[in-house]
Amino acid sequence: MRERYASGITDDTAEKMVDLLNSNLANLIDLSMDSKQCHWNLQGTGFIGVHQLLDDTYERLTEAYDTVAERIVILGGKANGISKRVVEDSVLETYPTDITEVDQHVRELTNRYKKIAEELRKAIDTAGEAGDEDTADLFTEVSRIIDKDAWFIGANAPKK
Repeated sequence: MRERYASGITDDTAEKMVDLLNSNLANLIDLSMDSKQCHWNLQGTGFIGVHQLLDDTYERLTEAYDTVAERIVILGGKANGISKRVVEDSVLETYPTDITEVDQHVRELTNRYKKIAEELRKAIDTAGEAGDEDTADLFTEVSRIIDKDAWFIGANAPKK
């Protein structure tokens, strides 16, 4: 590990948090790429509204994973955001490339947001139990963003 800029936590805790942060970094980068896949390929009723919404959600995702990566460095680690690591470490399955309709993409992307929200909640608990409240707070902040964007995206799904 490199020099740490966060004090008040042990080296062991810092290392555990770096691993936890890196796994969530992979998830967030993967989700951002999935949102772009959706953005580029959706068609049908409601296209323009969802297309524009995904520009906004992508921007929030990139800000979120940038903050996660910065926390990794603050804790003395190295952020691993290279594509091979993202593929290896993300909890998400490969985004389907055979869908085009807005409602299909909205359902798929909303489910992916919910999966990442679930992982973030686990990370909040893990960081809190480890005594790193700053990292837990960061995960809480990101979780709020993911929940809100899941709602924004999911609200575009046709009612059953």
